[in-house]
Amino acid sequence: MSDLELGLYTFGDIHPDPVTGERVSPAQRLADVLERIRLAEEVGLDYVGVGEHHRPEYAISSPSTVIAAALAQTERITVGSAVTVLSTEDPVRVFQQFATMDLISRGRVELLAGRGSFIESYPLFGASLDDYDALYDEKIALLLQIDQQNPVTWSGRFRAALDHALVLPRPFDKPGRGEHLDIAVATGGNPQSSVRAGVLGLPISYAIIGGQPAQFAPLVELYRQAHTESGHDAAHRFVSVAGMGFLADNGKQAREFFYPYWHESMRRIAAERGFTMPNRISYESQAARGGAYFVGGPEEIAERIVALHGVLHHDRQAFQMDLSGVPQRESLHAIELLGIRVAPVVRAALAPAG
Repeated sequence: MSDLELGLYTFGDIHPDPVTGERVSPAQRLADVLERIRLAEEVGLDYVGVGEHHRPEYAISSPSTVIAAALAQTERITVGSAVTVLSTEDPVRVFQQFATMDLISRGRVELLAGRGSFIESYPLFGASLDDYDALYDEKIALLLQIDQQNPVTWSGRFRAALDHALVLPRPFDKPGRGEHLDIAVATGGNPQSSVRAGVLGLPISYAIIGGQPAQFAPLVELYRQAHTESGHDAAHRFVSVAGMGFLADNGKQAREFFYPYWHESMRRIAAERGFTMPNRISYESQAARGGAYFVGGPEEIAERIVALHGVLHHDRQAFQMDLSGVPQRESLHAIELLGIRVAPVVRAALAPAG
């Protein structure tokens, strides 16, 4: 592999700014997100992910709508969900939405299917947390069957049966893939999820939000082994790594600036879930070399990405760089640095000899 794809992902954070107290409206944040995606394409990045939350701290509850707007304003970059909470969606409708976006963009959309890091969508859409695993297992199976067969006949627990049902439209006819969606599964590091993704022959995305990313190497190997043993084409094997990151002109500046935004997000989660409260020591340890947070200057971050690739041999790395409403000016500058200063160094380092 000569290239490692680089990009970013966002949930459209609209927390009050922990430094200034300013609150950005949902309308403004959505405009900001679209500006960031346009810039990501301009500076040569490969991917942007758009997340889904149903909470007052975030502006994006309908990622497919935002993705469609982004695809209409770009020409090259891949835009996908990060994630679509498939457990509380109808796979038929999800397929139709993403197939339509695939046609509009001529193959530039991705569907990352997951359970979600929060559970607010379950009561909102009438799903029971008692069915947490069963919902996802059934719906990912139906989604994949729709992608492979048309018409489709199916029955299950959580939606009406399908009897030779035509599900239209079909996705864009892509070289090497045909009329199929690019569907991947998201995991926080569960070994069973790695094996399941490999058995299904799907790309996998690891959300690495703490610890040492290099420790995910056994999980990646589990995925690749299951993929190979299940007889799938190695060309469709794809490993993404997603986690927090931020870039400024130098490492000290990046870490100082990003800390209050990181702390505010982690404080909210810790208070809600009963976790240990975050502090500067935990932040600095995770932002250091080998940690999960890629926060620093361009040269340092490029070096760390290349080092991680030497362990995981992954295909894409994406960063959440706008926690707690990082202001637009700094967010745009971080994207510029990732595309202009980091990506060329990483690509040169990973280019095959000769």
